[in-house]
Amino acid sequence: MSTFTSSITATRRRFAALALLLTMPLAAFAQPAAWPAEPITAVVPFSPGGSVDVAARLLMPKLAERLKQTIVIENTVGASGTIATQRVIRAKADGTTMLFGVASPVSVAPLVSPNVYKYDALKELTPVVPVAASPFVLVGRPDLPARTAAELVKLVRSQPGKINFGTDGVGTGLHVTAEMIKQQAGLDMVHVPYKSGPQVLTELAGGQIDLAVLPVALVQAFIRDGKVRGYGVTSRQRWATLPDVPSLSETAEFKTLDVESWQGLLVPAKTDPAIVERIAREMTAVLADPDTVRRLAEAGFKPMTMTPAQFATYLAEERRDLARIIAAAGIKVE
Repeated sequence: MSTFTSSITATRRRFAALALLLTMPLAAFAQPAAWPAEPITAVVPFSPGGSVDVAARLLMPKLAERLKQTIVIENTVGASGTIATQRVIRAKADGTTMLFGVASPVSVAPLVSPNVYKYDALKELTPVVPVAASPFVLVGRPDLPARTAAELVKLVRSQPGKINFGTDGVGTGLHVTAEMIKQQAGLDMVHVPYKSGPQVLTELAGGQIDLAVLPVALVQAFIRDGKVRGYGVTSRQRWATLPDVPSLSETAEFKTLDVESWQGLLVPAKTDPAIVERIAREMTAVLADPDTVRRLAEAGFKPMTMTPAQFATYLAEERRDLARIIAAAGIKVE
């Protein structure tokens, strides 16, 4: 073959290769880095040691293992969790900042203080997956002269406006639940707001307040040790880690009460749906692990799993229920 013919053949091959390249999808040349390519921040809206923090520190390392990426837990405390929530709302929508959220900052705060908290978390955040559920417990100081929920109702009714109860702040999930308890039994009690659940528990055990509504995970050890008295859990059934504490629904005045709080992951709105699905899929796998289920149970939780779409529907329905309860109780903070 002549040099000239060889040159023509080589040229044709180059044109053929170029034509092949031009027909290939653009994605073949510009594949994005696999997500997550950098460490993730899980923002916990309450202080270390509280029930939300306990669940986050139990679950997020497991999620990190499945994502093969570091997850840094960051406690951003203040304003009943709204500071943390707004921080995640403003974060870049790339899945590297998540809110380990609960109802108080996501749904309750904007309903209670619409002129202060001017955000709509259900529009400005994308629900990913719930992770755990747990009831609250109505607890009292050990020397309160009422041993059962029925006796407590009689005591409060005999002293209208004299018995007080503590929660972690005005307009929080604990406060709203306490108002539901008051409404159902027609009780006149005085609310004493604190900055955190652990602070409430310390004051209750020390006898500075009469009653409190607190998460199971936070208070169960104090109940077992006799440092506070458990009058009843807010779930329909008794809770596995507190088998000797009745459900409040076992008392006639609270027969329709059924409250379990959720904890879950949310990310900024407009996060890529593929990333949302990935997080949900991996966390669902975490929650299917028997050892994780056991450790959650020991801490006072049960796994709670839904698809992102189901979680969004659940939160929308919850907010409608909360709006009704808050309006009936006249809870408003400006």
